[in-house]
Formats: sequence, structure tokens, C-alpha cells
Amino acid sequence: MSVRNCVNYLGLALLLFCNTIQSSAAEPVNLNSLPSDLKVPEVTHEKPQAGKRVWQTNPGFEQTEIAHALYLPPDWKPGIKYPVIMEYPGNGGFKNALNDRSRGRVQDCKLGYGLSDGAGMIWVSLPFVDSKIGKHALKWWGNPDATADYCKQTVARICREFGGDPENVILTGFSRGAIACNYIGLRDDEIAAIWKAMLPHSHYDGVRKWNYPDSDIASAHKRLKRLGTRPQFISHERSTRATENFLQASKSKGQFTFMSLPYPNHSDEWVLKDIPERTRAREWLTEILNTNSTD
Repeated sequence: MSVRNCVNYLGLALLLFCNTIQSSAAEPVNLNSLPSDLKVPEVTHEKPQAGKRVWQTNPGFEQTEIAHALYLPPDWKPGIKYPVIMEYPGNGGFKNALNDRSRGRVQDCKLGYGLSDGAGMIWVSLPFVDSKIGKHALKWWGNPDATADYCKQTVARICREFGGDPENVILTGFSRGAIACNYIGLRDDEIAAIWKAMLPHSHYDGVRKWNYPDSDIASAHKRLKRLGTRPQFISHERSTRATENFLQASKSKGQFTFMSLPYPNHSDEWVLKDIPERTRAREWLTEILNTNSTD
């Protein structure tokens, strides 16, 4: 082989090697391949007690299947006030090629447990109330106004009966639940006044139009005004750019923190894994809980 041909072959091999390395580096990690260091407790039919996650039915709903899941941390004691994190689940019927899955059930919520590390906070997983059939709606809102009313009732009950601190109530949710932070959580002045802060993960009310009433930008902006200057920690797989653009155009006075996860997964499993993004979200939450409300 001539020197010239040898050089050509070496150049081609080097090019193929570089392309392989570049392709490998660009391949995103599947979140589901990472180990979890937390396991969400099962929901049981027991009386509320420290370290347990139990089903609870509000007065007036005894003849329905509508209920929420209440978790009292292991350090819970009567007579002491605890921060409260309320959470809405994603839509049911979702599955993708990455093996991400959402069944839409109340018991499938994870964010509140992962963000709190299962300690120091009361965690409540909320239903979307379908008044017509007396069940939790697995997809979208059921009756949005009834859902908001159930939320108000539940927060008041948690604060009255279990030592929830009304000055430290946080709202979070994944996917549909992320949209619900504003769509339900800012539905009227009364429910909007409950929250100290919010943490919506993956989607945001008003960023895109969905197939339900008032999902347009103008309606979302109207709800967003009720946020005032309160903080939101907004996370999304790959990029938060679309939400950043929406909020910039809205001229909202909210205190927004954005975090893009490097994973392609449409999932809330990240809070169950020891990754820098979970650490950052927990640090934000701790800071919020240690700050006096200004709105």
C-alpha cells in the first residue's frame, strides 16, 4: 500500500472513530436506567399515623370513590406544625418507547415524597373530581371547579386535624399535574391564596393549547395573575425554553426558577434518584420553607 493510500485509510478511520464518539456522547441517558434510592410507600386503608400513607375520604364524599392519599412523616407528632406539600398526578394512559408510564392514579404520585425525602413534611396526593360518576378522573380534570373545591377542603382539613402549617403549603404535580398547578391551583382567588410556592414538572398551563376549555393563552394569563410575586420552580425534560418564553411574554411578577433535566424521559421518577437535579430542587424547597411569605 502506498504512503498516500495509507494516509487516506488512517484519515477515514479517524473520521469514523470521531463520529462514533460524538454519536455516543450525544446519546441521552435513559432516566429509567439509573438506580433509585427511594421507594414511595403504598397507600393502605388504615388510620392516619406517623410513617404511613393512607386513603382518606372527605366529608360529603362517603358515597363516592373519591379520596386523597395522606402521608404523615415518621417524625410526625400531634400538636406540632408541619409544612404541607399537595400533589396532582399526571394523565392516565401514557406510555412511550423509553418505558415511561403514567396511569393517572392518585396513588402514583411521587414528587412530594422525593422532594421531602419522606421526612419533615406532610404529603397529600389529590384527586381530580369527576362529580358525574363519583370517581377520580384518570385523564384531565373531571370537574375543574369541584376539583378546586376538594383541594380547598382538604388543605383546611390537613391544617386543622394534622398540624399542617397554613403558611407553608406547597403545590406540585407532574405533566397534567404540572398544568394543574395553575389551572386548578390558581382557579380563583380563594384557592390561589393557599400556596406559598409551586413546583410544576413537565408542562405548564398556557404554553400549548389542549383539548379542554380555557387552555388558551389569554385564559392562562388571567390565572397566572393570581400567582402574584410568589415563587415557582419549573422543571422539564431537556429544556424549559418554551415555558420561559411564555412567562416572559406574560409579564408575570412571579419569582421563577428554571431547571432542565438532561434526560429525555417524560417522567416524575427523577425525584427517587440521587442526581444533582433532585438536590437542586430540594435546596430550593428548603429555602422557600425557611422564607417568610411576602404575597
